[in-house]
Amino acid sequence: MNEQMVEPAAQSLALQPIRLSGRLTAGALLLAGLAWVVRGVWEIRLAVAGEPDSGPPDQGYGVHRPLNGLENSYHLVTSVGGLVAFLCALLFLAWLWRVRDNARALSGQVPKYAGIWVFLGWIVPVASLWFPRGIVADAYRTTAPGRKLPVSVNVWWGLWLIGMLGGVGIVYRDSTDEIIARAYSEVWPLLVSDAAVVGAAVAGAFAVRAVTAVQVERIRQAQGAGFAAVGGGRQG
Repeated sequence: MNEQMVEPAAQSLALQPIRLSGRLTAGALLLAGLAWVVRGVWEIRLAVAGEPDSGPPDQGYGVHRPLNGLENSYHLVTSVGGLVAFLCALLFLAWLWRVRDNARALSGQVPKYAGIWVFLGWIVPVASLWFPRGIVADAYRTTAPGRKLPVSVNVWWGLWLIGMLGGVGIVYRDSTDEIIARAYSEVWPLLVSDAAVVGAAVAGAFAVRAVTAVQVERIRQAQGAGFAAVGGGRQG
């Protein structure tokens, strides 16, 4: 009987602090969104300036012409944005790992997705289309069974996919010089993709806050139950 009462306390010891991780991750997402707003502004500047008479930066066959001042500054903007995106990715993965582990500790259920998918789920073809969202959704549903999944989770993931398909998401396929050429020739698809990334970052911040909040609530309940069980066992 005493072992059963102490079990909640032992379970609470396996829980990882999540509040600070959630705040840092939400903040990093918003910062990444701001970085993509700046990218969009620079792409508009490139489109307004128009392509120089010398043609695009990448001339083909391995030949690159010298960049002008605006093009150089766009390279700087994308480099800073890349650093912000890298920091955001590290914080998000650390947060995702924590919420997955906490959901398992709180529910006693085996997660739907193996731990390796926290990392590989973003890069493996086909799986990358839904595994990351699935991990977040599974963590939320096992933490708070019966509660409806926050709308922000689906908005975040839908906009993330749009940004990726546009080729200039947080992980983009084209080189910076190729994106400059696209801005000169047809800027609107770039701006749509940028807008999707910004929207995904904002929605992602709300999703992180929602999942974090429900875990903080459940952790408090688990720790309270654990302390009560220990106290009751001692009195017994």
